[in-house]
Amino acid sequence: MSTNELTQLPIEGAYVAQSKPHADSRGSFMRLFCAHDFGDAHGTRDIVQINWSHTVTAGTVRGMHFQAGENADAKWVRCMEGRVWDVIVDLRPASSTFMRWHAVELAPDNARAVFIPEGCAHGFQTLESDSRLLYLHTQFYAPAAERGVAHDDPQLAIAWPRAVTMMSERDRSLPGVAQYLSDLR
Repeated sequence: MSTNELTQLPIEGAYVAQSKPHADSRGSFMRLFCAHDFGDAHGTRDIVQINWSHTVTAGTVRGMHFQAGENADAKWVRCMEGRVWDVIVDLRPASSTFMRWHAVELAPDNARAVFIPEGCAHGFQTLESDSRLLYLHTQFYAPAAERGVAHDDPQLAIAWPRAVTMMSERDRSLPGVAQYLSDLR
């Protein structure tokens, strides 16, 4: 019996998984990842690294990040505490959804996980303080492959739900999409 429902998102190769918690008088149980349930999205990729992030302040933006080249990774993202507005941007020139973005609200009470395919940037804005995310990666972190694009690039026109209250200097200095694409040539 499947405990997760997989739905294709408007970004080519991106999915949202809706988990189905089982509850009884003891509490609840929920399967966070199952290669069988997530096979249409995940395929035969291995999960090689699991990361955790804690963001203290509501309105904080982290992103838009990805790994490029041989180290391009796909990832599953799930909010374990708090609430975030999770954004995927398709940066694959050959994709039918190239340069499009899509957002999904993630929170423990909606039991969703998002699958971000290789070649897509990922970021989020915290809608609540003390938000914690769990990431399952298909590639190891490779600093030389790390890339990103500006969260506020007008070419992307991401409609962030709140004013940005906090952001790292590194993320503030990420290049626009045009710069990233010209570097590919």
